[in-house]
Amino acid sequence: RTYAWVANRDNPLSSSIGTLKILDSNLMLLDQSDTTVWSTNLTGAVSSSVVAELLSNGNFVLRDAKTNDPDVFLWQSFDFPTDTLLPHMKLGWDLKTGRHRSLKSWRSLYDPSSGDLSYKLETRGLPDFFIWKTDVRVYRSGPWDGIRFSGIPEMPRWNFIVNNFTENREEITYSYRVTDHNTYSRLILSSSGVLQQFTWSPNEQEWSMFWTSPKDLCDTYRKCGPYSYCDTNTSPMCNCIRGFRPKFPQAWILRDGSSGCVRKTRLSCGRDRFVQLNNMKMPDTMQAVLDRRIGAKECRKRCFRDCNCTGFTNIRNGGWGCVIWTVE
Repeated sequence: RTYAWVANRDNPLSSSIGTLKILDSNLMLLDQSDTTVWSTNLTGAVSSSVVAELLSNGNFVLRDAKTNDPDVFLWQSFDFPTDTLLPHMKLGWDLKTGRHRSLKSWRSLYDPSSGDLSYKLETRGLPDFFIWKTDVRVYRSGPWDGIRFSGIPEMPRWNFIVNNFTENREEITYSYRVTDHNTYSRLILSSSGVLQQFTWSPNEQEWSMFWTSPKDLCDTYRKCGPYSYCDTNTSPMCNCIRGFRPKFPQAWILRDGSSGCVRKTRLSCGRDRFVQLNNMKMPDTMQAVLDRRIGAKECRKRCFRDCNCTGFTNIRNGGWGCVIWTVE
């Protein structure tokens, strides 16, 4: 049995006896003493025609039976994810309500209460997903470039999944859908802090995991410090960019590259040139300068004219324009 959503994950029933009922236009879970354990907690007009329904996509909804629009709900479980993202669910910001939908891991493999790991969308700079352990970032997806998240290059090869990123005045959200109606898929944040995408195998009658992240130590957030990059095929894994050296060589020898690198020679603005780095996850852009109106050539010129510019890139694939970094 697979659990995709738990209503009262942090307030369990004290026994196996409980009642789920609609009362005063709210869906409520009561214990054996008729004490409310969980509720949809809706306020406002009371309707006598409220019904609860589990939709075929896994969305548990509360709606007015008199409403003709099947997509209008008084409440829906998709607005309150636990550890699982199903097709058509959205992660990110609902700018109309201020609701931030994110994944929260189980406490353990057999305990569905809220763990200390979460998967959240960061919207400062270019939108980017982070795994947090309590209040510490431990992983990032890389920003969306119009087709995929830059740190997940295999996304376009998922030929049965269509990924969608929406950014407008009403929402900044990610969702996905499955093109084959006979295929079932789910994305979870495990209790160990790993993102796992599963599909259901009818022949084996079990879930098959086809993607997972983080994949290796280079996926660790800020594994290597400023002016360095991570490569699992080298030893140590952290490498200085050409023209730089380890800031603390002894720490580097001990396989700690978090302090990063420093210039071998003083910067000569106007004479030094930039080094092109390929097949890299884009650094986070929370402190970057963004201009979505210009292309690669103008982006390059703008960076060369600014002696504070430490790096730049242009996101193609129908994504955003120029990104310039002026800090380490």
